[in-house]
Amino acid sequence: MGGLKEIRTRIASVKTTRQVTSAMKMVSAAKLKKAQDAILQIRPYAGKLHQILQTLSASLENVDDSVFTQDREPEKVLIVLISSNRGLCGGFNTNISKMAIELARKKYASQLREGKVSFFALGKMGERQLKQAQLKLSGTNHDIFSELTFENCSKIASGWMEAFVTGTYDRIELVYNEFKNAAVQLQVTEQFLPVSMGKEHDEKMGYPFIYEPSKEEIIRELIPRSLKIQFYKALLDSNAAEHGARMTAMHQATDNATELLGDLTLQYNKARQASITTAILEISSGAEALKG
Repeated sequence: MGGLKEIRTRIASVKTTRQVTSAMKMVSAAKLKKAQDAILQIRPYAGKLHQILQTLSASLENVDDSVFTQDREPEKVLIVLISSNRGLCGGFNTNISKMAIELARKKYASQLREGKVSFFALGKMGERQLKQAQLKLSGTNHDIFSELTFENCSKIASGWMEAFVTGTYDRIELVYNEFKNAAVQLQVTEQFLPVSMGKEHDEKMGYPFIYEPSKEEIIRELIPRSLKIQFYKALLDSNAAEHGARMTAMHQATDNATELLGDLTLQYNKARQASITTAILEISSGAEALKG
């Protein structure tokens, strides 16, 4: 009966695990709905703002005069890795961390050898991966996810903008998971600074707008706002992608626990039947021996 007791213990353990994963799946589904609504609402605004900048910059000759559009040789690079503070979300953190590390080792190989590539980790899981890879960390911020607002994101983005203007960094890259749906997250690399402005424009369209104040002043005002919106959108994307990945992972874990539970139940029933059969045989043999 020792075997039966062991199987019963495993069945109880798997049932408990299934309850936990099922509960986590429901919690992630609820959080995903809110996060998905947030990213879907900001995407049209961010896209239109970028389109306005592209249209304006295409009509100007001196747009490169802006401090945020100066494309200088990237001697000092900052790579911002956006991950999560918690695990249990499949390959969400591992995949994005690998992309950030690969970006540094391939695109900025010479700068990395000279120690001029720094990482900024948003999320504890990403920080852990970077430390394991023994890469240089210039800073971390894990509290941003507890209160994900535009105001809080703006403060972080403003700090990087100031670092770019003062020459602390010549290139800043964002690496994060883009939300596509609950089951699919796309690993994305975006150049944060310097801002890449459009130069091509279809002359047939013309510029049927009246600008007040001037185009130059509008661009100078829009570029910082666009950068903050870009960073805020990246965080919202990553937040929604995290909940989608965790919900999918917990759904798969629940299904696996259910399948394992069925196998264990079948194994238990077979073992129990075998033990009963053995007991009946022993009783029958004893009865026959007494008759003899």
